Amino acid sequence: MALVTATGLEKTYIIGEVRVEAIRGVDFTIEPGAFVSFVGPSGSGKSTLLNMIGCLDKPTSGSLSVAGTEVASLDRREGARFRGETLGFIFQDFNLLPVLSVYENIEYPLLMVLETPASERRDRVMTLLKAVGMEKQQKQYPDQISGGQKQRVAVARALITNPKLVLADEPTANLDHQTAYKVIELMKTMRDESGTTFIFSTHDPKVVGEAETIYTLEDGKLMNHGKGGQNHG
Repeated sequence: MALVTATGLEKTYIIGEVRVEAIRGVDFTIEPGAFVSFVGPSGSGKSTLLNMIGCLDKPTSGSLSVAGTEVASLDRREGARFRGETLGFIFQDFNLLPVLSVYENIEYPLLMVLETPASERRDRVMTLLKAVGMEKQQKQYPDQISGGQKQRVAVARALITNPKLVLADEPTANLDHQTAYKVIELMKTMRDESGTTFIFSTHDPKVVGEAETIYTLEDGKLMNHGKGGQNHG
């Protein structure tokens, strides 16, 4: 069964007297464990699409099912709960909380969303710290670590709730070439080990080259989709 299914998906914004058709009649399906990239120029609708899949925005019309739930029908509280239990997010500007340590940033979703016992929280955080190579920096704060390290922390935080789906909006935008590859490899490893699905919105050819399925958006329409550069194994 597909993890994400969009049928006739549309999103229109009314800004003053201007009508902006951000997404226009889009259809696609994404299978569990996929590594998928939405590509296209700025304003093509990539972020809008990710926001709808992530229950941060609602479609104007059409159907959007994520992990068996019709997300357009969720109210604000149900949407927040669904996000917490099903989804992980990785943002291009990291969105780490500056007053929390590396360890606390990763732990935060478990405190906010899931009532996880302290011992289990610690086990999960330590496992992910090790997986992303940030054990030694666990007591440091975001302003004490590099951009690449921040993105590693963001990946760990996105995975801490064992989400079915991780949405990554331009996840390598602030990283140098080598660090970007390391972060992409880290996400692929996580996918291979836990079956998590990753959906990217990106301009970055490094991410596009690693995606297995690529959807191209232009002016809110899905122009084509094809296989990416490499397959996982």
